[in-house]
Amino acid sequence: MLRLVGGTVALLALGSGVGALMSRRATPGNAGTIANLNARIRAWWVMVGVFATALLLGRTGSVVLFGCISFLALREFITLTPTRYGDHRSLFWVFFIITPLQYYLVAVDWYELFIILVPVYAFLFIPIRNAIAGDCERFLERTAKIQWALMICVYCVSYAPAVLSLRIRGYDQNAVLLFYFVLVAQLSDVLQYCWGKGFGRRPIAPTVSPNKTWEGFVGGIVSATAVGTALWWATPFNPWQAAGMSLAITLMGFAGGLVMSAIKRDRGVKDYGTLLEGHGGILDRIDSLCFAAPIFFHLTRYFFT
Repeated sequence: MLRLVGGTVALLALGSGVGALMSRRATPGNAGTIANLNARIRAWWVMVGVFATALLLGRTGSVVLFGCISFLALREFITLTPTRYGDHRSLFWVFFIITPLQYYLVAVDWYELFIILVPVYAFLFIPIRNAIAGDCERFLERTAKIQWALMICVYCVSYAPAVLSLRIRGYDQNAVLLFYFVLVAQLSDVLQYCWGKGFGRRPIAPTVSPNKTWEGFVGGIVSATAVGTALWWATPFNPWQAAGMSLAITLMGFAGGLVMSAIKRDRGVKDYGTLLEGHGGILDRIDSLCFAAPIFFHLTRYFFT
């Protein structure tokens, strides 16, 4: 853990130094891009510090951290999807009962209920509660938005701290494995951004996310997978297994970013929020984790426990 955190801090220090140097040599044409880059680096210092502190506090600290992240992400998502008075009681249940219960199940390692609470029980409960409210206008659309928000912002994200409960053969450093997963997923985002800014020419889906290019996609995926492979010693995987797991993380992370960008385009906004300087909102930063966490958890559970 110390080696991973130390390496991350060294990388951030290098980024801060490069950013400061670029700021001194900025021109009117690239000053905005450089300022955004430095804002992102400053935000990363804060995020890494908070995440490392939560891991040091053990499973409880990590579960609380991701629970708060889910709560804030859920708030951002619901803010973008207008609701009616008939949705308010369902939203009360979603925010203050279902979300805490989901993370309680993670904390106590109740796997059998953890994996079905949201996709089965909450999925059925939300439309029932909305129907009882008696508001039928755009009922299906409103209900589906709440269900989607709960699945993405709570259910999928909760798989990240659930990694701490896995009983992996011959391996007892699950906090390190969680750090590894988040590091590879977030590093993939950063590297795709850097490759795209430096070499991006051909957009993948210009109407969804004009900044996502084939050059950024290939460069970021390959680079992040290479880093994940090189860090195999911190995981229960051998080098080839680490390469496969890293590739799965990065590909699903890219898919998550693309899908969440499509939702932003649908709502006509650039970012989900303004909480994180240079990044936008919480959802803008964890969109890759939303899709990658369940896949990483189940691949690890199926093959290594």
